[in-house]
Amino acid sequence: MAHTLLQMKDICKRFGPTVALDRVSLDVTAGEVLALIGENGAGKSTLLKVLSGAHRADSGHIAIEGATYRPRGPLDARKAGIAMIYQELNLAPDLSVEDNLLLGQKGTGIGSLFRQQQRQRVVETLQTVGLGSLDPTAIVGEQSVATQQLIEVSRALISNAKLILFDEPTSSLPQKDVAQLFEIISRLKKSNIGIVYISHFLEEVRNVADGYQVLRDGQAVGGGRISEVTDSEIISLMVGRDVEDLYPKIPHTPGATRLRAKSVRGYHSKQPATFEVCAGEIFGIAGLVGSGRTELVRTLFGLDHLVQGSIEIDGQVVSGSVKNRMKLGLGMLSEDRKHEGLAQELPIIENATMGSLRRYQKRLLLNLGERDRSALELIEKVEVKAHSGYQNVSELSGGNQQKVAIARILHQDAKVLMMDEPTKGIDVGTKAEIYRMMGELAAQGKTVIFVSSYLPELLSVCDRIGVMARGNLREIREASDWTEDSIMAVATNSER
Repeated sequence: MAHTLLQMKDICKRFGPTVALDRVSLDVTAGEVLALIGENGAGKSTLLKVLSGAHRADSGHIAIEGATYRPRGPLDARKAGIAMIYQELNLAPDLSVEDNLLLGQKGTGIGSLFRQQQRQRVVETLQTVGLGSLDPTAIVGEQSVATQQLIEVSRALISNAKLILFDEPTSSLPQKDVAQLFEIISRLKKSNIGIVYISHFLEEVRNVADGYQVLRDGQAVGGGRISEVTDSEIISLMVGRDVEDLYPKIPHTPGATRLRAKSVRGYHSKQPATFEVCAGEIFGIAGLVGSGRTELVRTLFGLDHLVQGSIEIDGQVVSGSVKNRMKLGLGMLSEDRKHEGLAQELPIIENATMGSLRRYQKRLLLNLGERDRSALELIEKVEVKAHSGYQNVSELSGGNQQKVAIARILHQDAKVLMMDEPTKGIDVGTKAEIYRMMGELAAQGKTVIFVSSYLPELLSVCDRIGVMARGNLREIREASDWTEDSIMAVATNSER
């Protein structure tokens, strides 16, 4: 019978006046995957950081296989057999695979024999995670994100980890690599390794987890076997209220053609694209990572140079700088929220009004009071959870940062809102709010272009969906005429 590997009881953690964890308890059994579920800011990552030694708990008790565990730092966690794999990978990109795996490892022996023994350990560990063909001397930074993630898992295994903590491991992975990761996790379970797994994708949790624990506002509010609970029950625990529909239906009717793209090809695009989108329509763009979706919307917005073709909004030709395109009604929410979507070290108010300050200009001065009032109204409208509008964006959860980015293009009063992976890395409750906002924008006659790798949301939210493959916008249909299988068939060029 499997034994209890980890016990956490009444863990508390404060950051100044903010209570991040309030008497949280959980158990993990050897050979079990426990899913840690909750909205952004619920305390999931903080709990794992306490466990991995990155944070110290203010109070509470932790035991590993019955022995008291009080980590003073990540090294103590490593010695106790705990490995943490963050969403943003923690590797030395300029070093080799072998050097990354052996960093911090102790060994005995000298000279070439010792090195041969270490190399053999590395090769065997890489084989365990399906990287047997990877050259140990290869530079880590030159590998794909999926391979780097498996290198992280290999580093955990080579240090004899008993418990591996995954924080949103699939957020940047294409579907085939997600399947490979799940296969590796299945092997880890058979080796009696315990796993704590954070994810915002409930169908993913069902595929990989045995048990679940839900956190809300820093408290554990429910848990059990994943097979014994419905998605609606999990979502209700997460948000503290009944959620009737993850995909709220806001009535809207597409009208006249708003945006017309003819043979559009940008500097980084592989193929020209031709399509039209209507006012009051939510138009989805599906495709695998690297299919050209992001390059297309960046070309429309002017971030990538237009090499070929023409773009019109309400019959008016779009050209020139990003600033000119914004004046004509184009707005864009970047996939890279951290580096392109927001100025992380500036306040929420400044981020929400950035790029549209001219309306507050009185002669040579800005009416900052009027700007602040307008921004605060917008922040309240999109329901940003923050101490105040003057709080820096970097201090917000991922979901609330995304709401600030959406507030910015709403403040711009764009006619065409291009949203590139707007729900990536955010919780279920916030996703539902963003879907609702999209529906309301369409009902107001706005045009929403919605790029996503997550097919269920495209099928549930969009009016029409176009599928890209190898840079080519291959086919556009009504959303009701697509299925996940038919989208994937076109996206992989396997449709007959």
